[in-house]
Amino acid sequence: RMIEDRYGNLFDMYANITGEDPYAAPMRIYPASHYTMGGLWVDYNLQSTVAGLFVIGEANFSDHGANRLGASALMQGLADGYFVLPFTIGNYLAGMPRDRQDGEAAKAAFDEAKAEVEARITRLMGIGGTRSATDFHRELGRIIWEGCGMARTAETLKTALAKIPALREEFWSDLRIPGDAADLNQNLELAGRVADFLELGELMCIDALDREESCGAHYREEYQTAEGEALRRDDEFAYVAAWESTGDPAAPRLHKEQLEFEYVPLSTRSYK
Repeated sequence: RMIEDRYGNLFDMYANITGEDPYAAPMRIYPASHYTMGGLWVDYNLQSTVAGLFVIGEANFSDHGANRLGASALMQGLADGYFVLPFTIGNYLAGMPRDRQDGEAAKAAFDEAKAEVEARITRLMGIGGTRSATDFHRELGRIIWEGCGMARTAETLKTALAKIPALREEFWSDLRIPGDAADLNQNLELAGRVADFLELGELMCIDALDREESCGAHYREEYQTAEGEALRRDDEFAYVAAWESTGDPAAPRLHKEQLEFEYVPLSTRSYK
């Protein structure tokens, strides 16, 4: 009766979707990757450390911090979009000088970025392979899920790090994008995202392999207590890791910023 009072609507939705009675048979659910854990630093105007770059919603850390609580995703999007940005961005733009002296330099930087994007599009469209961007996206997802999912080990991470470069090489040699670059082409848009995902996925695995502890959403099976709880190693890993691109996705450069806690003691998350 208590379950029905508290979760009856969810159980009804489940029954409508699956055709099974959750009161009579176990529900077919399992943990899955969901949302992000925290985000970029912003000030009270939602501006990042890069002047003019505002970060909103779950991309920043402002409301839900390092742990997404129930319904905070919707709340943060509404708060940022309706109540903060309409005032802060306007004030920022109003304070900008009207006659900038760096016009030529800005134009040169824009032209350089534009040329890089056009060259990337030309390269993607010119591959002329047999596999779609969706196909590569799904295979990358399987590799990340199996190797760097809810729980990971050094072995699964190393396996993923062996598969991703091979998949990326195949992506750049066997990708097929139907349509034309001059039109609205969602296949081309997805291909550009997948190209980024291949590098990001590899970086996620590199970072997870480097952090030999369990903390927060990062759970290494080799680092757990006898009760199955996360085993932190704050003496070694109490720092923020920032990885710098070196041009080689397999060899990013690690920068560390040590964390110092004066008032809140470090503690292990426990669901007991």
